[in-house]
Amino acid sequence: MAGTSRKYPMLRRSRAMWGSRRVWQPRLVFWAGAVSIGVISVLFAVLADKAQALFHMMIGDGGGRRFYLPLAITPLGFVLCAWLARAFFPGSQGSGIPQAIAARHLRDDDDRSHLLSLRLAAGKIALTIVGLFCGASIGREGPTVQVGASLMLQAARWGGMAQARGLILAGSAAGIAAAFNTPLAGIVFAIEEMGRTYEARTNGLVLTAVILAGLASLGLLGNYTYFGVSKETIAFAADWPLVLGCGIIGGGFGALFSLLALKITRRIRRWHTQQPLARALLVAAVCGLGVAVIGIASGGLTFGTGYAQARGAVEGTPLPWFFFAEKFLAGLLSMVSGIPGGIFAPSLAVGAGIGSSLGLLFGASAGAAALLGMAGYFAGVVQAPMTAFVIILEMTGNHDNVIALMLASMLGYGTARMISHEPLYHALSRVFIAEAIRRRRAETGQG
Repeated sequence: MAGTSRKYPMLRRSRAMWGSRRVWQPRLVFWAGAVSIGVISVLFAVLADKAQALFHMMIGDGGGRRFYLPLAITPLGFVLCAWLARAFFPGSQGSGIPQAIAARHLRDDDDRSHLLSLRLAAGKIALTIVGLFCGASIGREGPTVQVGASLMLQAARWGGMAQARGLILAGSAAGIAAAFNTPLAGIVFAIEEMGRTYEARTNGLVLTAVILAGLASLGLLGNYTYFGVSKETIAFAADWPLVLGCGIIGGGFGALFSLLALKITRRIRRWHTQQPLARALLVAAVCGLGVAVIGIASGGLTFGTGYAQARGAVEGTPLPWFFFAEKFLAGLLSMVSGIPGGIFAPSLAVGAGIGSSLGLLFGASAGAAALLGMAGYFAGVVQAPMTAFVIILEMTGNHDNVIALMLASMLGYGTARMISHEPLYHALSRVFIAEAIRRRRAETGQG
């Protein structure tokens, strides 16, 4: 053996390298970071579900005076979340995906720390749970992306790893994979939505993070499909009009949501220049009151993520024909209010509502129509068609409708591009990049 080492010095050097702490420490820290994303994502999901359940328990089942409690609770909860986000967790507002995208474009670690940190991750989880407890129409999936990216970036600092951009991508993908139990969607999301200029050398980081976070999630919850198992099959001869309608109409509404969200947030931001805190709290209160009124008018259907309604539609229970419009408005108000919370789950609920309504119109199966509506609307909102159909396939366990879902997603994306040329998350990420540049210039005295 000694003779072999003398004869092959490269082999001896390789053994020494693989046995060194310098090589193994970053790997162990990275693996631990990926596992922690899976564990924290599961705990986040459990707490978010409990918060929604407590809210519905508090307001009752649609009868009596308690059902009007949201008129007080929801605006006050929005104001509390907006104040805490501004005072203690600046950078936690909104989905969390724009922050992760912005952090990948920033070169300075101090600038990234204003968007991705353990403090922000803790605040994001806590305030999203408070928002759900108050009836906000928000989701936890976007916040899980910011949490995952924050955990992975912190792991990079502890482990002395230099690939910050790749690690942010890996943490984001792991967050999506663990939030939905959709590993393929996590990878596609990283490539299509987070990366845009994807680097092949990050393949290993993304795959490893998704696998480890997924294993942690499986260990805690077991294998499951987010919306249950759909048995519906789309018959092309009979359902072509439905596929076209869900893709085009869903994509149009998705683009409208994106366009309104960007225009309203820009106007609010300009209005905030005078008395920023007071006006931010006033906006949160008005939006919270609007969400409460819509929620009461809908019989409580629009409060929370919309997961139960979307799952019911996928399993074949038609939604009220006006549900999608009410959920659309509740989600828009929640987003522009300035409180932390995502749009993934509410968008899927709106899409399911659009599909359900079109299914009733075309006389088609409610479950199949809901799937197509989700694909078209979600692709229209985020302008990421591959992520849209992959995530819906994995969430329903139904691979019989691949072509139909791909077509609905592409039609939704194409329609959205004609209406709104700016992808929502990337347009919002530029706000955080601009803020980082202004902060840097102020610190260096450049203006």
